[in-house]
Amino acid sequence: MDSILESLETLLDDLANPDYEVEYHSGVLTLLLGEKGTYVINKQPPNKQIWISSPFSGPKRYDYSEVDDDWLYSRDSQALGDLLNQELTAALGRPIDIALEGPASQIR
Repeated sequence: MDSILESLETLLDDLANPDYEVEYHSGVLTLLLGEKGTYVINKQPPNKQIWISSPFSGPKRYDYSEVDDDWLYSRDSQALGDLLNQELTAALGRPIDIALEGPASQIR
């Protein structure tokens, strides 16, 4: 979560839009994108999961894959970072790469 938070804070600093904000409290990260909607990302360490609610794709649960050392959605095997990059690129109208590093070490 720290890696996601740092990447999003940097992104929002670059965008300098007063309607955009990122918050992190008690294991829940909230990304406010004004009229574009709100993301809620919640870590579930006992289950080795990350839950996300997206204003574009809805709720999803990402499971940790030891083989891939990444957080994957079981229905389509898409990585959490890829989903965020795709949706934020579309929403913000510019290429976004939040570059998640060491995703497994951030939640276990």
